[in-house]
Amino acid sequence: MTILDSQRGRIVDMGGGGMVRAIALGIIALALIIVFFNSITRVGTGHVGVLTLFGRVTGETLAEGMHIINPLKTNNELSVQTQSVKESASVPSSEGLMMSLDTSLIYHLNPDRAADVFQKTGSDYEDKLVEPMLRAAIREATASHTANALYTGEREMVAKQILDQLTTQLNQRGITVENVLLRDIQLPATLKASIEAKQQAEQEALAMNFRLQKETQEAQRKRIEAQGVRDFQQIVAQGISAQLLEWKGIEATELLAKSPNTKVVVIGNSKNGLPLILGQ
Repeated sequence: MTILDSQRGRIVDMGGGGMVRAIALGIIALALIIVFFNSITRVGTGHVGVLTLFGRVTGETLAEGMHIINPLKTNNELSVQTQSVKESASVPSSEGLMMSLDTSLIYHLNPDRAADVFQKTGSDYEDKLVEPMLRAAIREATASHTANALYTGEREMVAKQILDQLTTQLNQRGITVENVLLRDIQLPATLKASIEAKQQAEQEALAMNFRLQKETQEAQRKRIEAQGVRDFQQIVAQGISAQLLEWKGIEATELLAKSPNTKVVVIGNSKNGLPLILGQ
């Protein structure tokens, strides 16, 4: 407040200027506090911050944690954690049969390409980029395989084909593909029954071939065994002569004659007839 001193003819300041200065300093301090807090930003765990200035992507990115930035800049967070997209679609086989295929794509955003993805695609890159490319890759992969192959032995090959295609396409757009999983394949009921019947017939044929092979091996074993017995008999027969038999007969007769139970000895009437021991 300022008043006029009539006795001395001067203006006396009663302290109003100090109050104005205090108010101004308070306003400045409040503004500085607001600017300071607006300069502090936080990036959550598993995310990356993309800075924009008046809607323009500056190309700067922030790692997770606390940061001090230009208060005029805006922090836009994007997740760099592993994410999964599940797709259930009706797709054609090489012969034109429609089947239901359940697929999962596992991927994550490349932190080094986050600013580029945000600028060219936006934060909803999954809807705009990932899902459409996944559908296209699934259709292209299944169209080169038969339904029977997809249902039986080529599922891993189809999954790898989808993985290779998506890896090439999405990596160029700043998205890293981790894996592609084929969760389930559903064929038309009639085709499924036909494939299962064919598989069962193939299994039965394999079992029959196994049994035939086993029987063949057993027959071969018996032939070898019989051949061995026959060879043994031939060898034994070749070693037996009339003289050997006569000598063995004489030895047996001598043993019988020495037996205390022998009473009567009858000599054979032929030239080489052996004695017969009769009686006790």
